[in-house]
Amino acid sequence: MRKLTVYKHTSLLVVASLAVAACGGDKAPAADSTAAAAAPVADSTATPALGAGEAMLAVQGGRIWYKVSGAGTGTPMILIHGGPGMGSFYMKSMEALGDDRPVVRYDQLGAGKSDRMTDTALMKIPRYVEELDSLRRALKYDKVFLNGNSWGTIVAIEYYKAHPDHVAGILFSGEAFDIAAAEKEINAAVAKLSPAAQKAFAQYNVDKNLEAPAYKAAVDEFYAQNVWRHPVAADVDSTMRLMGAEQYRYFQGENETMIVGALRGYSAIKDLPNIKVPVLMTTGEFDELGPKLIEQHAKLIPGAKFIVYKDAAHVTQWDAAEQSVKDARDFFRSVDTNK
Repeated sequence: MRKLTVYKHTSLLVVASLAVAACGGDKAPAADSTAAAAAPVADSTATPALGAGEAMLAVQGGRIWYKVSGAGTGTPMILIHGGPGMGSFYMKSMEALGDDRPVVRYDQLGAGKSDRMTDTALMKIPRYVEELDSLRRALKYDKVFLNGNSWGTIVAIEYYKAHPDHVAGILFSGEAFDIAAAEKEINAAVAKLSPAAQKAFAQYNVDKNLEAPAYKAAVDEFYAQNVWRHPVAADVDSTMRLMGAEQYRYFQGENETMIVGALRGYSAIKDLPNIKVPVLMTTGEFDELGPKLIEQHAKLIPGAKFIVYKDAAHVTQWDAAEQSVKDARDFFRSVDTNK
């Protein structure tokens, strides 16, 4: 039975300052052109220092970094980060589920600690699906739980379509299953910003000046309201420093307020009724992609459970970290118990 739950966010996360990233100011940083350009280009032949449970895996186009944590014996869970290009660092709170099951956190090719990727021929959804399956095969997992955020929900549903026998259940957070509808939600969120921000966006539509101070401030305001409201300063710093700007621009554009890249026109709506595994769908009340839209999508998935977090935006792994972990734990435990 489908269930709707609303939580008041009470996490003790510290609100990050823009000073920790490239954009300056006192709000959450935007992944705009300035931040993207500030991200260093890593040497694709270098191997990052590896800690406990970490390794590199050769995939099509290069090597990906991954980490396996946890001593639990439940069905393994793989975290699929957003962006494209954000890297997995912001999802590390989910490693707390390691006392229940192995938790795999990996950086998609071009992001985080994985090799860089500039060849757009590799920036295709089927390659990301094969990359994920390569990881599953390398770890010798027969069935896994998928835990995807934003762009990661696209990789997750496309993986399920290609390999349904290897998926035990899915957590979709801040899903992006209908890009055309998502664009409308983003535009609606922009229309609720301050008059100064709306004026700046209107001016950008005329001159396309990404470097205009007023436009940068408007993008920052959008991020602080609709992308992440309570980020962890150190996590923002690491996420932005290791961001894969090339694939972000290719798929998305310069920042979250525009979808002008290869993702335009993507839709998985027709696939939602065909999902046969247990699903938990989560979002924040201020999610840029629209909680009402996401709830509509949840209703298309047989038996899906839907949760919206109070005072949270798109990245609920930061904005509602404690409750997100609890709900993920409860959901995956229930699936393991009933299998």
